[in-house]
Amino acid sequence: MKKFKIVVNGETFEVEVEELTTTLPTQTKVVAQAVTKKGKTYSTVHGLNNVTAPLPGNVNEIKVSVGDQVNVGDVLIILEAMKMENEITAPIAGMIKELLVKKGQVVQSDELLIVIE
Repeated sequence: MKKFKIVVNGETFEVEVEELTTTLPTQTKVVAQAVTKKGKTYSTVHGLNNVTAPLPGNVNEIKVSVGDQVNVGDVLIILEAMKMENEITAPIAGMIKELLVKKGQVVQSDELLIVIE
């Protein structure tokens, strides 16, 4: 487990990150736990095959469809946040299994957008 300190909007978080690997490298999961100065704890588990929104915004464009093959770094979705377009890219190579959003939809931070298998 590795420890990091990060600052988000002026608030300091102590973060511990542990990588858990199953038999298949595409099913690696990252577990992160953050503790604020005020003692609040936030835990998150994301499989690398789950593509989530990094911040709240509006889905401007969807570049893929279910069944499409993608490579690491391919642009999947254009998400507009604070009048800036953000490219959401594939964290792994694989096939688009599920597309959980539509063009024009408003999404929240960490909302599941796409599942790649």
